[in-house]
Amino acid sequence: MHRHRELCERAVDPLEIAAGLEAHGVTDRTAARLRHRDVFSLAEEMYARAARDGEAPPRAETPGRPGPRAYWAALALAPGVLGAAVVVALRLTGGPSRPAVAAFGALAVAAGLYLAFRRGPLSTRNRTTGAARAWTCWLVAYALAGDGLLSVGRDGGPHGPWPLATAPVLALFLACAPAAWCAHLFAARARHRLSASRGLEEFAASVRPLLVGVFALFLSALCGLLALCGAVLDESPAYAGAGALGALLLLARMLTSRGFTHVPGRVLVGAGAAEATALATVLAARLPGCSFLAAPVDGLVEAAGPGAVPALACGAGALVLLVQATRTLTRASAHAPPCEAP
Repeated sequence: MHRHRELCERAVDPLEIAAGLEAHGVTDRTAARLRHRDVFSLAEEMYARAARDGEAPPRAETPGRPGPRAYWAALALAPGVLGAAVVVALRLTGGPSRPAVAAFGALAVAAGLYLAFRRGPLSTRNRTTGAARAWTCWLVAYALAGDGLLSVGRDGGPHGPWPLATAPVLALFLACAPAAWCAHLFAARARHRLSASRGLEEFAASVRPLLVGVFALFLSALCGLLALCGAVLDESPAYAGAGALGALLLLARMLTSRGFTHVPGRVLVGAGAAEATALATVLAARLPGCSFLAAPVDGLVEAAGPGAVPALACGAGALVLLVQATRTLTRASAHAPPCEAP
């Protein structure tokens, strides 16, 4: 680390360090003496440790002013607070003013989500694709209106407004705070274990149960919020569908915040497309001779209810991302602190 300090400080990824080490004559045999399987493995740990070794000591916070953690914690509460305010406003209004309140509330919640993900442990320097953002919005919209539309669509409707599931969506907005806290807990504990580990395999073995534990902790918090919102609003909490969606969104954001954007984007597109296809087949089955199109969805809904569609689509996506997270978020290079602009 001392001999190649300048190389490590200016490197933008482990590959650059590996190339520099090989240019200086470091071989796999040299890496083996340092308890690494090859030069790239050695470069990956050097990349993860370099930024920490060169970090400036943290500055003391100014008395009377909130620190960065209090700042992002307050922002993480914004979507839930705004979502609760919108639900109360919709319960108290009616008539022609109700659509305007709903539209204004949707914009306010969207702004709260944007602010919540701009700072804190779920923020990312990697710009998400438009398709991923659009399908994420679709998944949330389906959680709000999809089950009701699917039910009335199977009965020949809709012939008017269909029921909306506000309790699960409100719980998802409120879950932004525990999601940010769980992501911060995982990042902090992983950085601590990185400094104490003696090799990449040891680090991965210690971080893997940490990731699963943090994920389970978030699911427990989400289930509690679903139960609370369902009881307060007197609605079905939709544990399966909303829980699977919350797990999917958390894992996708954690991977994206660490620079792994490809797989989460594809999984979000796949889950959203599966829900859209289920709705489309139910509506297309009304065409003459096309009733067979709705047979798979009808069988699934009759067996487990309309909530089985988002539970299956989002649950499968969450399982894929959990496997991906256990492979990528357990790498040492995934926890190198970003170089933030002033």
